[in-house]
Amino acid sequence: MDASSRLSRRAFAQLALAVPLAGRLLPAAAQGGTAPGRLLVGYPPGGTLDTTARQLVEAWRRQGRSYMVDNRVGAAGRIASSLLKRERPDAGTLLCTQTSALTIYPHVYTRLMYDPAKDLQPVSPVVTATCALGVSGAVPASVKNLQDYLAWVRHAPAHASYASPAAGSVAHFLGYRLSEAAGLKLEHVGYRGSAPAMQDLIGGQIPAYFGFVADFLPYMAQGRIRILAVSGEKRSRFLPQVPTFAEQGFAAIRGAETYGIFAPPGTPEATLNALHASIERASRDPALVAAFEQVGLEPGTLAPRDYAALIEREREAWGPAVRASGFRFEE
Repeated sequence: MDASSRLSRRAFAQLALAVPLAGRLLPAAAQGGTAPGRLLVGYPPGGTLDTTARQLVEAWRRQGRSYMVDNRVGAAGRIASSLLKRERPDAGTLLCTQTSALTIYPHVYTRLMYDPAKDLQPVSPVVTATCALGVSGAVPASVKNLQDYLAWVRHAPAHASYASPAAGSVAHFLGYRLSEAAGLKLEHVGYRGSAPAMQDLIGGQIPAYFGFVADFLPYMAQGRIRILAVSGEKRSRFLPQVPTFAEQGFAAIRGAETYGIFAPPGTPEATLNALHASIERASRDPALVAAFEQVGLEPGTLAPRDYAALIEREREAWGPAVRASGFRFEE
């Protein structure tokens, strides 16, 4: 899937009706009252997900809505997700998390801690992070594209490994899909975050890295890595010179991570729509757009029902690949 291709600005006429309703449907905290609402984030401050949440909160502040980020770190974000299901359905507490927490995690974790179909109500995606495959400067200079890389791996099976920022991530399983499609045994090496993986890629300790476009951008000027393909249905606006996997003969290698907003179970549809309208409005805030561009993220939204439908489709689509990989977290 390419979530970015499905994230569109909804009809302006509908938005014009929805935005005035937002202030009346959201609780006082979300309208800038004395007690701010909470936006749960399951990861530490400074990461991409946390940055997404904080930038959205700032955009909401400019709208006159008051939220504060509440980092509840642990269990790959599952603690924060499990907390949401206990909150009142009044938009006083929301969750910002990656969509894979509802699409891939159900196939990966034996103990998920929440029901992805019942406990987290989709409001809207906020941004999309496209994936990319890059190789180290230690890989022969003759490897200039995806087919070169696959041919090199076939002749040098000792280098048939790729890293990802986390085991069980979108990047991990996109690499697995490439391995299957190419008829190769590419060994996965999971890291704890993109920073250590990128350092090992630059240092030549790992030959290839399947991560997010944003991971590569700070290192592009150094010329010590080469990006061979991106996973969108179209080229990344941040790397227009890099072809997609589909352009290089691997149409099945598509996928992106989205970071979205979720509400507690039982939240009324009118409140979900009002929240979506506030996110849609924020997505046109020049300061927010600029902040996301600096970290390689593309803003885009979906209405709650459309986001829920996308999540359901992707949960079904990722199941076969995850099961075929044999990968599970026994926790």
